[in-house]
Amino acid sequence: MIRPDLSLPLPERIEAAHFIGIGGSGMSGLARMFLERGIRVSGSDRAGSQALRDLAELGATVHVGHDAANLGDADTVIHTGAIWPENPEFVTAKERGMPVIHRSQALHWLIGGRRLVSVAGAHGKTTSTGMLVTALQALGEQPTFVNGGVIAQLGASSATGSDDLFVIEADESDGTFLLYDTSIALITNVDPDHLDHYGSDDAFVDAFANFANRAGEAVVISADDPGARDVTGRLTHPNLLTFGTSRTADVRVTDLRTDGPVSFTISHGPASARARLAIPGAHNAINAAGAVAVLLTLGHDLTAAVRAVEGFEGTVRRFELHGVARGVSVFDDYAHHPTEVAAALVAARSVVGDGRLIAIQQPHTYSRTQQMYREFAEVLEQYADHTVMLDVFGAREDPIPGVTGELVSAAFADPDNVHYVADWQQAAQYTATVARAGDYVITLGCGNVYQIIPQVLDALSQTPAVAAAGPAE
Repeated sequence: MIRPDLSLPLPERIEAAHFIGIGGSGMSGLARMFLERGIRVSGSDRAGSQALRDLAELGATVHVGHDAANLGDADTVIHTGAIWPENPEFVTAKERGMPVIHRSQALHWLIGGRRLVSVAGAHGKTTSTGMLVTALQALGEQPTFVNGGVIAQLGASSATGSDDLFVIEADESDGTFLLYDTSIALITNVDPDHLDHYGSDDAFVDAFANFANRAGEAVVISADDPGARDVTGRLTHPNLLTFGTSRTADVRVTDLRTDGPVSFTISHGPASARARLAIPGAHNAINAAGAVAVLLTLGHDLTAAVRAVEGFEGTVRRFELHGVARGVSVFDDYAHHPTEVAAALVAARSVVGDGRLIAIQQPHTYSRTQQMYREFAEVLEQYADHTVMLDVFGAREDPIPGVTGELVSAAFADPDNVHYVADWQQAAQYTATVARAGDYVITLGCGNVYQIIPQVLDALSQTPAVAAAGPAE
């Protein structure tokens, strides 16, 4: 992993930007915005994707594979932290003395001096940002935005708006969320993660407190999450608004129902409004409350804010249905932390009815798996009826001896509740023998686990229906 050097000066002018890792959801969104600014864009990624094809149609020059020649006539190079230091484009740009900046610095350059809403948190950032953006549009505003995932009803993760307001998903993983001149900070939760960067839980919490205290106008923060409450105790900010189910919350969720589309009441002071979302899960009711609280700080009426948030249709890779075969529905979710996995499975449980939940889990990064394999096993065993465990998606990390998907599966209390299989085709075929009509299969992870879905659907189509209780029982 390349640590961003946030002390590097930003170029005053960029005419031709080259993106290393342009196919990622965040990077492709940034590249799209550079194109909208009239800046020439080129970029490369290790594999082809729809994101690359979309950018090419918009006028970007894209390359599959990394090569120094891909730099072309670029005057600035933008990279993610997920590339290797040996990347030939990164190395060559450094040797040439070109400005080489992290994607967070490129976003900072784009924001300029606009009024910024930054959404931070260990979980729920992408959904909360999507809720805010679509709600603001429903309320007649046109914010510029950069999200970590594609907003389903907009078909994009970023866009340039005509208003002064700028909304971003702020990444805490490497501390870059401290770079931005945030006006309104939304903190969804503070569940310690990325300890390979921060070193300790306390340092992680301190970073969020620093982020919040620097907000120019207001801080909106969870009243439910223990980590967020820890952050609140360290705040000196004069304008604080809390949200959640807690009796102490300023924007409070009550009368929560999850048997179908999640519905609930949101109240703020004497005002209240009933809400019904198009996406399932109690956690999304809390995300909605956070979005409403931000809208209140922006001057919107409670009822109007609730109606606007109700229109959110979700983001890609968040409980996203990919297909149905032999009566089995196959979903994908980006969840890659035990808390996120639990939330995704609880949401799925609320709508699966009499069917069962079969999780296909791909652990993400060796360091997180080594730190949290017991927690992963615990939540999967508690909330899924059966788990198919794949191997670790290493991303930017080198393998750690002994850290595989089997480390997680071996931590299950009952070995009958999990099946570890490294080969994807075998995993797909096994899943098809387990699943029966009415079940939900859900892939979990922020790596490339969603790419197994065509194999699962094909295996389901070719495998006879399971007439009685299968292995997942």
